[in-house]
Amino acid sequence: MKSGILIIDDEVKLSELMARILMLEGYDVIQAPNAKAGLRIIEREDIRVVLSDVKLPDANGVELVQRIKQIKPYIEIINLTAFGSISDGVLAIKNGAFDYLTKGDDNDKILPLVSKALDKANLQYHISEMQNEVETQHGFPIVLGNSPAILEAVELAKKVARTDATVLLLGETGTGKEVFAEAIHYESLRKEKPFVAVNCSAFSKELLESELFGYKAGAFTGALKDKKGLFEEASGGTIFLDELGEMSHDLQAKLLRVLENGTFIKIGETKTIKVNVRLIAATNRDLQKESEEGHFRLDLFYRLSGFSIVLPPLRDRIGDIEVLARHFIKLYSAKVKKKQPDVDAGFFKLLNQHKWNGNIRELKNVIERVIILMDEPVLTPKLLPNEFHNGGYYDLVALDLDSVEKHHIRRILKYVKGNKSEAARVLGIGLATLYRKIDEYHILMN
Repeated sequence: MKSGILIIDDEVKLSELMARILMLEGYDVIQAPNAKAGLRIIEREDIRVVLSDVKLPDANGVELVQRIKQIKPYIEIINLTAFGSISDGVLAIKNGAFDYLTKGDDNDKILPLVSKALDKANLQYHISEMQNEVETQHGFPIVLGNSPAILEAVELAKKVARTDATVLLLGETGTGKEVFAEAIHYESLRKEKPFVAVNCSAFSKELLESELFGYKAGAFTGALKDKKGLFEEASGGTIFLDELGEMSHDLQAKLLRVLENGTFIKIGETKTIKVNVRLIAATNRDLQKESEEGHFRLDLFYRLSGFSIVLPPLRDRIGDIEVLARHFIKLYSAKVKKKQPDVDAGFFKLLNQHKWNGNIRELKNVIERVIILMDEPVLTPKLLPNEFHNGGYYDLVALDLDSVEKHHIRRILKYVKGNKSEAARVLGIGLATLYRKIDEYHILMN
């Protein structure tokens, strides 16, 4: 049935009369003789407004309001009684009823009241739907996969989400740390407030400081007016600092102060600013080792590592590759306005055999390329890049970690025809980090 109205009343003649009046106005109406039958209907049908007698065989209609609201909060309830009572009326409204009417005396009010109640219920229903959609897009349902490693990470994230604890996400580049950070935020009590994500490697030290903490007009050349920093913009919500290991020691000290007492000073300012922000940080570096070697503040490491979650690389969750691939196939088919294709079994076989050094980000980029290239309604192995057909472009066992990274960066640079900005995007690192690694590994482009 269409969204409609439920009448709960054991007086059959009165119930049928009211139903006919409402149906003549174009409403869909269902009748129930008692509270138990009414609640069953509410659970299985799209009911928006309930007209309930106060004196029911198995319940008090005023108390029934709360039970209905617990099942579907957007439903509006109008209580009807043969003997009006001020105390019952007050309790009905307090319990969440839309209105309280006396039968016979207020018949002329029923139709306009039902119309108003339905308008309010429809509005509340659509707000509820939008909230569910937001939670589905941003909460833990967007973390796809059923492998033990990812389920363990999700379980930890769910437990910490409802707290204000600082969270450190660890894992290789491309394992989905920002998706996790966003999921934690949208499952938290701060979900109505901003979620601000910052890639620390994308800025120089000076620029990162001004972005995070803001500045006062005249603090430096070009500072023509006061600027809010991202910590202020995220106030009440969550700030996600990705690639935290790239942050300079000076900024690490400033960040530690924010974590300890929620205060900082803008560039060029003298007064202290206080903010209420939850921090989620992420890195692909071994911060403990970096701290021991003096490259990262030990006190900040201890402050950050109170609750750490390790995100598994894709090679440790082979069973999730097909699930993730199907998601990206659907996503990019819609994006380029192509019909979602069928998939040849051999296509998934090659995906499962691949090393996935770029993790989920690499899988996402491969699927995007495949969807752009496809001309037929089925994805076949021939659409995959060359390295999928010759066992990979290098042997992980034969190479040390630096060599693997060097080869991977060189391959991505070749794939994007030397476009360093695009290479940084595909690799999931900042442009400054890419230039540093190119210089460190002496990577030359032909």
